[in-house]
Amino acid sequence: MDEPPSNAPGPVAGGPIPKAVASRLSLYLRELQHLIEQGEETTSSSQLGGKLGFTDAQVRKDLAYFGHFGYPGIGYRCDKLVAAIKKILGTDQQWSAALVGAGNLGRALLGYKGFGRQGFRVVAAFDTDTTKVGSEIESVRVYNLDQLSDLAKTLRIRLGIIAVPASAAQGVANRLVAAGVEGILNFAPVTIELPDTVRQVGVDLAIELEQLSFAIVSRAEGS
Repeated sequence: MDEPPSNAPGPVAGGPIPKAVASRLSLYLRELQHLIEQGEETTSSSQLGGKLGFTDAQVRKDLAYFGHFGYPGIGYRCDKLVAAIKKILGTDQQWSAALVGAGNLGRALLGYKGFGRQGFRVVAAFDTDTTKVGSEIESVRVYNLDQLSDLAKTLRIRLGIIAVPASAAQGVANRLVAAGVEGILNFAPVTIELPDTVRQVGVDLAIELEQLSFAIVSRAEGS
């Protein structure tokens, strides 16, 4: 039976979900989807955790925040667990997003096919460069930033993606908030201020590389 033992300490019902748990759920989802693509129908906490560098106990504890998903003598049914995790993450529905910044990074993001596979659709791009306005990138039309507010309502845009220089990021964030977006993914290398009603996730590629170099240096010093 691939579930926590009945006498094992578990999460407090109704308590806050740690951010790290939500991050690991996304990793579990990707691995489960890969297993399904490989023709696997079931998996176990040890197999799932082993591929990602987590213990089987960690996998069971994370999933226990949301219920029990294992089957006695079987483990986890991949398709059932994928459906459950998608519902938990909110990706069992379609999310419409707007991208602001049609430069090199913005173009790369528009070409990323993973958004669509996970339930996210960039329905419009925005820029202040008149040479880009009116063009299409990966079948996504680029509009003038001044059209953001109107199109956000028309296209029911709930998420915003910022791919502009740091100096312009806060101004763009303010426009997205005014347009009614509920969450912002910020690729600009700067911290933006948002009201409590709007959620944000920052992605700074330089910081990620710094963390990677730190991990390598720390390992070398510890050897």
